[in-house]
Amino acid sequence: MGGGVVANSGANAAYGHLIDPNRKWYNNRRIIALNAWILLLLITSSTNGYDGSMMNGLQSIDQWRLYFNNPRGSMLGLLNAIQNIGCLAAYPFSPYVADGLGRRSSIFLGASIMCIATAIQTASQSVGMFIGARFLIGFGLTFAASAAPLLVTEIAYPSHRAALTSTYNSLWYSGAIVAAWTTFGTFQIDNTWSWRVPSALQGLPSVIQVALIWFCPESPRWLVSKGRHEQALKTLAYYHADGNAEDPLVKYEYEEIKAAIDLDREVAAKIGWKTLFATPGNRKRMRIIIAIAFFSQWSGNGLVSYYLNRVFNTIGITDGTIQLLINGILQIWNLAWALAASFLCERIGRRVLFISSCVGMLVFFTLQTACSAVYANTGSKGAAHSVIAFIFLFYGSYDIAFTPLIVSYTVEILPYQIRAKGFTVFNFAISLSLIFNQYVNPVALDSIGWKYYIVYCVWLAFELVFVYFFVIETKNRTLEETAALFDGDEAAEELAGVAAGVVGEKDGHSSGSLHDDKIEVSKA
Repeated sequence: MGGGVVANSGANAAYGHLIDPNRKWYNNRRIIALNAWILLLLITSSTNGYDGSMMNGLQSIDQWRLYFNNPRGSMLGLLNAIQNIGCLAAYPFSPYVADGLGRRSSIFLGASIMCIATAIQTASQSVGMFIGARFLIGFGLTFAASAAPLLVTEIAYPSHRAALTSTYNSLWYSGAIVAAWTTFGTFQIDNTWSWRVPSALQGLPSVIQVALIWFCPESPRWLVSKGRHEQALKTLAYYHADGNAEDPLVKYEYEEIKAAIDLDREVAAKIGWKTLFATPGNRKRMRIIIAIAFFSQWSGNGLVSYYLNRVFNTIGITDGTIQLLINGILQIWNLAWALAASFLCERIGRRVLFISSCVGMLVFFTLQTACSAVYANTGSKGAAHSVIAFIFLFYGSYDIAFTPLIVSYTVEILPYQIRAKGFTVFNFAISLSLIFNQYVNPVALDSIGWKYYIVYCVWLAFELVFVYFFVIETKNRTLEETAALFDGDEAAEELAGVAAGVVGEKDGHSSGSLHDDKIEVSKA
């Protein structure tokens, strides 16, 4: 007997035959341009990753510790957590900006705030000024990070959507790599520029976004929701079919978007936060979304992500240069695993990756705990080196699911009308879990050392059980079909039927590859 939930994907049968097999990501200039704009959106995640790794690295820089009076315990926790407190302050407003003004407007607002905030952080003359700047960084990041993955999902070419949306969170590590090696490079500077340079570089992605975001296409789904149907169709046609509005794939996407939004139109005026929990389908969504948000931060990864120097201190590795070097190598390792998983999620499936991730994390974190205990009792260097090895293996397991999938899985299971609000709840849950981690972890490590790891071993076992029984497989479906899974197969079939019916009526096709019939594509 097997537990858990597996949905029948149908292997993208609804639209797979509409995709032109000759239109590849590398040989079509419109798709290349679209993916370039998506890259502009993906660097939002890099900004977030840069922050966590930078704060990790600054703790190993003597100039930073001395300038801010060697923060420890609750003060160190506040310096890390204040960014997420800033995120919490913006959550009540971010979905209204993304839904009301558009995805691009929300990204522009967030990036502008972050540009100002990083300038203040770089110029900080006191710990209060540094804390205030980090609060503003979190506040601005919420507006950008709440809209960027939605826009990636909503404009991506259908067969590229899963990989690109999964890449969003994976690029957290690209920012982490830059921060880790920047702090390693500035470590030897014998003045405050050893920490001001990394602080200044944090604003670079936001500067790029402010300059270029208005050239990026707006979400066709947002345009349809605002009654701008012609512009939505034009956007889909331009990037997905070389400007041909009569392309079968474009017509299918356009009709399915309209059908999904029309089906929700009756409740649109009543959409509020209660709607997220008003139906059995929405409650299933929120149960999974909130759980994976907390799992993504409470799996033991928060210890290394924010307090790597404390973890190394418990196993006798106290040299700052060695700590920063290992941190830099670890971020490269993480990015490689996360990107690999991003491009395999549509082939292997989300559920398999989540389960495999939880099994690996439980095994390797338990071994890390055991080796830490051996070192504490015997001082064995072999045990200390084993801890480092198991940290890398633990992160490899974490990265195959909880880095690439938590954002993409969240946005794809939410229907359009509650996507921004549901994604805000997801981010809110992450911020709450991070604030708890960032306050509790340094205090607990100072108090009980390696024994604190046992708490995470028990929690990881719970995560495995939850994922096995509740995570639903969603591979090879459109956004609208995936969201409809939670409302019953009938809802998914209805959306696909409406779109396919319209395309079939207009083209006189019912099966087979329409592009094999050599439908002419107009080149703009």
